[in-house]
Amino acid sequence: MVNVSTMKRKKRKKLARQPKVISKMAKKLRGQKAKLFNKARYSEKVQMRKLIKQHEEKKQTSTVDEAPDGAVPAYLLDRQKQVAGNVLSNSIKQKRKEKAGKYEVPLPKVKAVSDAEAFKVVNTGKSRRKGWKRMCTKVTFVGENFTRKPVKFERFIRPMGLRFKKAHVTHPSRPLSLPGPR
Repeated sequence: MVNVSTMKRKKRKKLARQPKVISKMAKKLRGQKAKLFNKARYSEKVQMRKLIKQHEEKKQTSTVDEAPDGAVPAYLLDRQKQVAGNVLSNSIKQKRKEKAGKYEVPLPKVKAVSDAEAFKVVNTGKSRRKGWKRMCTKVTFVGENFTRKPVKFERFIRPMGLRFKKAHVTHPSRPLSLPGPR
């Protein structure tokens, strides 16, 4: 009969070895199997990133001044009320979206940009013969939850300095700029 503690130890050790087994498999696989395997790993990483982001939002707290009724003694003047950070940030985001939606800014006519001007060919491969990758040379807008593809499968490379998550729109009559609607 197998001891329960021995089973637990074996299970723990197997779990500890799991990342090594996965990395070894990732190195060995070729072709279609490798693509499918990497796609699955990539989706797992994205899910994990989203989960971590949610936990960070929950932990975040900030303070909001309480509206006092009548006179307040001096020792209570700088007391503040704690509010959960994600509730506060969500309400601010909602207000900004409503503000941005109020104004429809007439955009000027935009001239088309040729592919040669917008992208630069990146030669890859051992002898730099393959030219299927492109590097963006203009500003690009990416979503809030943008994650790069694995380098091996990334057709369009967007440099960090040219990646933007918000587009700021200037109001035509008032002197203010707002983050544009997404």
